[in-house]
Amino acid sequence: MTRRLYVLAGLAWILVTGAGRAAEEAGSVLAPGATVQKLAGDMKFTEGPAWLPAEKKLVFSDIPQSKLMQWTEAAGLSVYRTSEQANGNILDLQGRLISCQHAARNLVRTEPDGRITVLADRFEGQRFNSPNDVAVRSDGTLWFTDPPWGLTGPHEIPGHWVFKLDPQTGKLEAVIKSLAMPNGIVFSPDERRLYVADTGGNRRHPDPTFHDMPAGIHCFDVSPDGQLGKKRFVIPQGSDGMAVDVQGNAYATHGPGVQVYDADGKLREQIQVPENPANVCFGGEDFQTLFITARTSLYSVRVKHQGAKPVGASW
Repeated sequence: MTRRLYVLAGLAWILVTGAGRAAEEAGSVLAPGATVQKLAGDMKFTEGPAWLPAEKKLVFSDIPQSKLMQWTEAAGLSVYRTSEQANGNILDLQGRLISCQHAARNLVRTEPDGRITVLADRFEGQRFNSPNDVAVRSDGTLWFTDPPWGLTGPHEIPGHWVFKLDPQTGKLEAVIKSLAMPNGIVFSPDERRLYVADTGGNRRHPDPTFHDMPAGIHCFDVSPDGQLGKKRFVIPQGSDGMAVDVQGNAYATHGPGVQVYDADGKLREQIQVPENPANVCFGGEDFQTLFITARTSLYSVRVKHQGAKPVGASW
C-alpha cells in the first residue's frame, strides 16, 4: 500500500510538473531558448523595419541621417538609399517599398527600378504634418498616420488624423480624427480590426481639446468592404510601432520593451530590449524572426508564430 502511494504521488508530481512546464512554454511567444540579439549599432534613431523576402534583407530608417539602411545575415549593415527622413516602411501587395517621410511630409513608393513615386503629400490642398506609419489592406489601400513629430513649420491640416489612400485612383480620405497623436498602425490578420497607437495628449496639437488625452492603443472594427466601424476596445498603454502574428497577437513597442497583447487586448508578455524600441516587423526565411529597431541599434529575436503578411500579398 505504501509503495502504491509513492508511485501515485510520483506520477502526480510528474503530471503537475509537466503540465506546469507545458503551460509556461505555451504562454511565451518566444521560441524555446530564444534571446534578443543585437545585429547592428552606431546609428542615430532607427525606425520602420520592413522585410524584403525576395532579397532576403531588412530595410529600415535612420531618421536623423535621412537614410534607409539595409541588413542581411550575409553582409551585415549598409546604406540602402538616401531618404527625406523616412520613418515607417512597409511593402505593398506587390512587394514595393512604401515609406512615410517626415521632412518631405509625404507618402512615397520605391519602384522596382529605384524610382521614387510620390503617392500623396496633401489633403484638400493642405500639406500633411509628417506621415509616420502605414498599413496596407487587401484592396491595396494604404492607411497612414499623420502626427507632427517631424513637423518643423506650422500646421496646415487642423488636426492629427489617420488617412486612407487608394493609390490606383488617388482618392484620399481622413478616416479617424479623434486621436491626439496617432502613431503605429496595423491590421489584424483577418483585416476585421485596425489597431492605431495614440501616444496621447501633447501641446503641439492645434486643438487644445486633445492636449490632455491619455495614451492608448485603439482597436477599431473594419467591415468587409473596408469601412471603419466602431471602436472595440482601448489598451491603456501608449505605443510607437506595431506588428501582428498569424495568431492575432499584437507586438507593440513601448518603454524598455515590446509588449505582446492577445486579440482581446490582454497583455501576454513583455520582451525586454537593451534599448527602448521604436518599431518591429516579422521577417526571415520563415517569418518567425521579430526584428526590432531600438534607438541606435537593430535587434532580433526568434518567435513561435509566423508574422502575418497582408491579405492578398504576392510576396
